Amino acid sequence: MISTRSLIGAVIASTVLSTGALAQKTTDLGTGRGGSAHVKTEWTIGGAHIAISYGRPTLKGRPEATLMPAGRPWRTGADAATVLTTDKPLTFGKVVLQPGSYTINTQPGQTSWELIFGKLEKEGQWGVPYQPALEIARTPMTVTKLQKPVEMLTIHVDRQGAGQRLRVEWGTVSATAPFTIKK
Repeated sequence: MISTRSLIGAVIASTVLSTGALAQKTTDLGTGRGGSAHVKTEWTIGGAHIAISYGRPTLKGRPEATLMPAGRPWRTGADAATVLTTDKPLTFGKVVLQPGSYTINTQPGQTSWELIFGKLEKEGQWGVPYQPALEIARTPMTVTKLQKPVEMLTIHVDRQGAGQRLRVEWGTVSATAPFTIKK
């Protein structure tokens, strides 16, 4: 007779193998030069290792529109540039990122945002001013309003249907961009 423990273990293993494992690890990188907390969050998802290093500013009662200005590129973090690193090709709409490291900026809008990928010139590159000459490509993001505001900027990578999505949340905004991983 199969024990309950064995049955539960088999169900969990089956679920992980059939959906692909999603593992996340966040490392505290200390406080940046501008005073915001910094983290490096890593995901193993869809056979890829993806990491995002960024500063996590807080609202501290400040208006969102001042911190995320509509119609202008925003560094999407604090202090140093936000950096995405991948070991597999990622496809965001028509944008294909080969394995490597890229800066992430966004351009907020009233109903939609753009996710902006840029060239990382050097480690520790500062996030402002925005440098259009380093821009590689843009892809649309879908924006939804959060019911409960997020005080500290948070960037996630998670599953969405058969693919994945990059999700930026701060204040009452959740902006997402779907992507796929090339095997």
